[in-house]
Amino acid sequence: QVQLVESGGGLVQAGGSLRLSCVASGRTLSNYRMGWFRQAPGKEREVVAAIIWSISTTDYADSVKGRFTISRDNANATMYLQMNSLKPEDTAVYYCAAQTLTAWSRWMKDYDYNYWGQGAQVTVSS
Repeated sequence: QVQLVESGGGLVQAGGSLRLSCVASGRTLSNYRMGWFRQAPGKEREVVAAIIWSISTTDYADSVKGRFTISRDNANATMYLQMNSLKPEDTAVYYCAAQTLTAWSRWMKDYDYNYWGQGAQVTVSS
């Protein structure tokens, strides 16, 4: 089992920045991909970014490329999402997730992730 706890959400004006954190516990993450997802009211959950823990390979949704940065701190088992140039359409509940790496696991599919955090609200005002 992997336990995930997010923090760092809040209210920010458009153009501002926030950093989300996700602390993992329970397992070493060397064989995991970690991801950030978000879900806005009335919309489906969508991937934001993902990182393969052992080699720090990253992937991003087109909507956040150039604005968001995913990273991880191995010593503290913490993943981050630095969000810059925030837009009102970034408003959502943000979730961190962990995925056991397999030959068929896909970074963008939420159903390929095994563990989820409780979510953190991010609200961007215009």
